[in-house]
Amino acid sequence: MNKLIEINDLTVGYDHKPNVLKNVSLNIYEDDFLGIIGPNGGGKTTLLKSILGLIKPQSGSITFFNNGQKASSLNIGYLPQINQIDKKFPIAVSEVILSGLTMRKHLFRRYLAEDRHKVRRVAQRLGIEPLLSRSIGELSGGQLQRVLLGRAIIDNPKLIILDEPSTYVDKLFETNFYKLLGDVNKEIAIMLVSHDVGTIISMVKNIACVNQGLHYHSGTNISQEWLVSAYDSCPIEILGHGTLPHRVLLKHDHQEEKVQSND
Repeated sequence: MNKLIEINDLTVGYDHKPNVLKNVSLNIYEDDFLGIIGPNGGGKTTLLKSILGLIKPQSGSITFFNNGQKASSLNIGYLPQINQIDKKFPIAVSEVILSGLTMRKHLFRRYLAEDRHKVRRVAQRLGIEPLLSRSIGELSGGQLQRVLLGRAIIDNPKLIILDEPSTYVDKLFETNFYKLLGDVNKEIAIMLVSHDVGTIISMVKNIACVNQGLHYHSGTNISQEWLVSAYDSCPIEILGHGTLPHRVLLKHDHQEEKVQSND
């Protein structure tokens, strides 16, 4: 399977906290469903922002690929944490999804009828077509997550990045949401950040722990020893459901990164 992204020896920091990420290397492939775990302040969101081009690394490289060839950029969809969305902003669901389309073909003109049809097709796929005319302020947390997922996939990206998608969503909706992601992954690579190791393990194909450095594990048959090693100085406790870990409880002294890093 072709690579989408190749990260080599990436080091990223801020004025108040140098080396949030240090010598991180990672490959993401076309069919990947990669779970990213790690303690608060470990650098997960910094890694996402680096891939999205929102942060310039101090050293190292991020290389994009298209059909196996190096490319200057990559079409990436992004689903932020729900608490970053201003639900008071007066915008309809249809417009939120539509905003996920790049404007390269629509400079100096309005969206086309085909774009509106595409919004409806995406909404049908995600089960939110009846919500298209509603304001985002009227939506539940679960409904809003589906809308944001629609925005992330409408432009047919090669990869979608999801930052804690289960935030403020009840467990019943969370289960249905991850089923949707499994369907999306048949066509689009996914990179998903979560604190819930049990959810990650049940869904993803590969897993990585980000805690300044990065520990990669191919497959999801992970052990407590690997998790302890990956989290390094952050002791963890695993609660079991059958043979799979259910959740990691973090007990550590790391300071969360400040507002500008959002991790």
